[in-house]
Amino acid sequence: MAQDMTLLWGSGSPPCWRVMIALEEKNLQGYNQKLLSFEKMEHKSKEVMDMNPRGQLPAFKHGNKVLNESYAACMYLESQFRSQGNKLIPDCPTEQARMYQHMFEGQTLTQKMADVIYYNWKFPEGERHDSAVKRNREALSAEVKLWEGYLQASGPFLAGKNFSLADVTVYPAIAYLYCYGLCEERYPKLAAYYNSLKVRPSIKASWPPTWLENPQGQDLLKDI
Repeated sequence: MAQDMTLLWGSGSPPCWRVMIALEEKNLQGYNQKLLSFEKMEHKSKEVMDMNPRGQLPAFKHGNKVLNESYAACMYLESQFRSQGNKLIPDCPTEQARMYQHMFEGQTLTQKMADVIYYNWKFPEGERHDSAVKRNREALSAEVKLWEGYLQASGPFLAGKNFSLADVTVYPAIAYLYCYGLCEERYPKLAAYYNSLKVRPSIKASWPPTWLENPQGQDLLKDI
């Protein structure tokens, strides 16, 4: 069943990781996959561009159907393989509403995180401003506090008692925060969530290989 699926991906990319977690949760192992290097600009190769004209990863294909947006791919997999693997959309209307809400606002968390982590990469040295750095870091700090509050109110998962698409899509961003040095003691609920899901089979099986090679990560976010 998974043999007619192809995933081109990059290690550590939250969008790529989302799709890989969803595939694991739906028991769709054995798909065709290829790990590409962002550093070598392999995401701009003809192989990727033929599937994703934006030259971005992931590039995902099921048969003749192409889904390069990670949220779309995750929702598609749950829809098409609803009766297979783990159910990712709760039956409870309250949990379902919370799932969709957190799932899509996870994009804001990812963007605010990227604004901090990739600021120096986006702007040449002469165009950088301390005020922008401070503003971006304050915005990310407020966002992280918001998610700490969400887990205080729900738990153990983002939608409540069931692992769902919200966790599939948001966990990679939260793991990314810790890879870049977010302080676990400062956000105990978020840290507990991060650590408890590290051993979930779908997440453990798809853990970014570059993080396994360099588990210490960086400390860019230690003061957030």
